[in-house]
Amino acid sequence: MKELPLTVKRSIELLGLCLCIGIFAIASDIIMPVIMAFFISILLLPIYRFLRRYKFPESLAIILPILLVFIFLAGIIWFFSAQIGTLVNDFPQIKANVAKHLQSLQEWISGFTDISIAKQKKFITEKSDDLLNMGGKLAGGAAVTLSSIFVFLGLIPIYIYLILFYKDILLRFVFMWFKTEHHPKVKEAVYESESIIKNYLVGLLIQITYMTILLGGTLMLFGIKHALLIGVVFAILNLIPYVGALIGNILGVLITLTSSTQLSPVITVLLVIAVVQFFDNNILMPRIVGSKVKINALVSILGVVIGGTIAGISGMFLSMPMIAVFKVIFDRSDAFKHWGVLFGDERPAKSPMSFAIYRRKGPVKTKSGTIDKE
Repeated sequence: MKELPLTVKRSIELLGLCLCIGIFAIASDIIMPVIMAFFISILLLPIYRFLRRYKFPESLAIILPILLVFIFLAGIIWFFSAQIGTLVNDFPQIKANVAKHLQSLQEWISGFTDISIAKQKKFITEKSDDLLNMGGKLAGGAAVTLSSIFVFLGLIPIYIYLILFYKDILLRFVFMWFKTEHHPKVKEAVYESESIIKNYLVGLLIQITYMTILLGGTLMLFGIKHALLIGVVFAILNLIPYVGALIGNILGVLITLTSSTQLSPVITVLLVIAVVQFFDNNILMPRIVGSKVKINALVSILGVVIGGTIAGISGMFLSMPMIAVFKVIFDRSDAFKHWGVLFGDERPAKSPMSFAIYRRKGPVKTKSGTIDKE
């Protein structure tokens, strides 16, 4: 059979990439619950295998881990409800603090511009009315969003149960997709993907726990109000690579400003977040996750942005494990090995423009001293 020209192959790859992104964008409400259920199923596999080892019925061995997930989620919801209840109780004080901060900001703006405080108040009033009108228009959309969330959460446990129940059928389908001589590579990719997903998700759960304890506990020692809420909000947002930490800092500052009339608590929050994040990024998280697959920052940010655009918050959270699984598959495929190189962070030791060996698909030396495998 005649081999297709290289330009045709690359055109098919790019068309396939655009088609996949288009399918995700159009059918994200259908696809994202399945992907999330798949990742949670991988996380629950050790518990399922443990229960089966002790002769639990298969249905019970699947249902019990799902119940554990719901108990964990219920605990998170209870915690947020308690913290938000505290904020509601402090609402009169928060309103007074916000008014004082706005007054200081208006005086600062009028100090170096020609805009008077009266004009600023008029502008704020007009924009507030516009926001209220917009909120009224979006109320119907919010109801639709809430209903889709309930459908999303209702489908996930069903998908988890069915994925675990029919996992052998799914695996057989995967093996039958490839030629027999490629089955060893497929088996290796399946094991490594499972390991990466488990390490990543368990690492994230551990990260949320110690970030909440470290950040919230340290802020409590400094007497910062709503310290635990700041800690857990930042810990959850920090799961979104690069973008989440920035949003977490902004929310931490806003929560602190609403509970204090001084700037010293804000500076304390920013410094504590910076120190905790330094330990997390450079010491704790690399040791906990210990992933063999390294994704470069450019692809990570693009993945988060594209995932968020296509599927919202769930797409942002799931983008990194999905990219890691794709990289495992690409690294073991001669036809797509170049995509695995693009996703990785192992830079060639020398420029491919000057040294032809660094343009090939074979093993090459990298700046970290490792060798790319075939």
